Amino acid sequence: MVLSILLQAEATGQQGGSMFSGIAMMVVLFAIMYFFMIRPQQKKQKEIEKQRNALTTGDRVVTSGGIHGKLKEINDTDYVVEIADGVKIKVEKTAVFAAASDARK
Repeated sequence: MVLSILLQAEATGQQGGSMFSGIAMMVVLFAIMYFFMIRPQQKKQKEIEKQRNALTTGDRVVTSGGIHGKLKEINDTDYVVEIADGVKIKVEKTAVFAAASDARK
């Protein structure tokens, strides 16, 4: 009887240890994902946002659709881009990814 109680206690202890190691493994995997995937993407998004805020009227830009043009007007949520003489389109600020000079690099 004492032997069976000791075996049950030992088995319960092993289950607790494997549960802890499983949780530790999940924490380690999340940390790896954060530092190799999430954090670099956040840095890239901040850099793109910084470039968008630095744009001024007259800058040449490229939209997410690949349209090249010149900024004619900057509004709160969108840009007016001239893509040919007298042809202007309105695009969302988030659709402009880079100045044309940055896109060639």
